[in-house]
Amino acid sequence: MDTVEQSLRHLDEVTGALEDLATALGEANEMGPVLQAVCEQVIRVVPGADVASITLRSGDGYQTAAATDERANEIDGKQYEQDDGPCLRAIKTGKVVRVEVETAVRLWPEFSEVAHKLGVASYLASPLAVDSDLVGAINLFGFGKHGFRELDEKYLELYTVMVETTVRGTRRYLQAREHVTQLRQAMESRAVIEQAKGILMAARGLSADAAFQVLVERSQRENVKLHTIAQRFVAEMSAETA
Repeated sequence: MDTVEQSLRHLDEVTGALEDLATALGEANEMGPVLQAVCEQVIRVVPGADVASITLRSGDGYQTAAATDERANEIDGKQYEQDDGPCLRAIKTGKVVRVEVETAVRLWPEFSEVAHKLGVASYLASPLAVDSDLVGAINLFGFGKHGFRELDEKYLELYTVMVETTVRGTRRYLQAREHVTQLRQAMESRAVIEQAKGILMAARGLSADAAFQVLVERSQRENVKLHTIAQRFVAEMSAETA
């Protein structure tokens, strides 16, 4: 197979990976599956990538948010322990890090020892910056000693840009949906509290403030949230009048 035909076939694979990622994003209800899909599809995009993971910065530390193989968790963990390595250097410098085994051994001997035992010999990591709360790196590990090619680096850079754009939109959508859900719940809670207050005012001749205080005191006494107390009270009164 000539180089042109290989490139065309790989282009089809890249297109398929991006389409599958778009489908996963459209079906997502939370960020975990989204990041897992990013890992699974990037292996199709970058030749020579056998394992992938995503590192996210968390407070003063780092965590592996998704991975295609348990070995990635172990390799990433050693980098976090040493506070250095391909993925952390990508995050800290904001640049793609492409390293073959000999260079890795010289730069990070302890990390490389763990990776070597797991059969990994090549590393490629790209910084990932979705927004201020979601910053990290996409990490690729190869079992071959190829060290990845410059073209592989370009593939990963292009994929990362597309991931940042699409995941940013998905994240905003999920956040907006959660906000709407919380708002709806707050409105429902407010409505049932007002209903309970109205029943108390009518049944006991209380003012609105006094009726509300009755509910608050019962909530504190039973150590139950106010809207739950209101729901129970309305249900109790409805049962009595049924």
